[in-house]
Amino acid sequence: MLALILVEAATAQLVTIWFALGALAALLTSAFHGPLWLQIVLFAVVSAVSLALTRPLAKKLTKTDKVATNADRVLNQIGIVQEEIDNTKACGTVMVNGAVWSARSADGIPIVSGTRVHVDRIEGVKVIVTALNQKEE
Repeated sequence: MLALILVEAATAQLVTIWFALGALAALLTSAFHGPLWLQIVLFAVVSAVSLALTRPLAKKLTKTDKVATNADRVLNQIGIVQEEIDNTKACGTVMVNGAVWSARSADGIPIVSGTRVHVDRIEGVKVIVTALNQKEE
């Protein structure tokens, strides 16, 4: 029980509190000289019931909303290739909203400098882009 409480205290989310309650029930049964099989059954039942009854509420209370970062602002924006993008050479940069990003081509095809591109997604510190044809603009 103490180990489960220590794990719970060390984490930011509720992960072991239900099992600590089950361990408490087993501990109390042991203190009153209850048989081992009863301790095991009480541990399992109390853990399962407390999990079933409180997990939805705990998820709602500990829900963290995704916080948008400044990096998210470049998604779905149009940029200009500053340095040729070549995935095989692991090189390429794009200017998007006044900031220069390392870039890779979404389809793996090299994109020459000066080409307008669409920012599809961000992977780590690189933007993944698709070249825009005149007819797509």
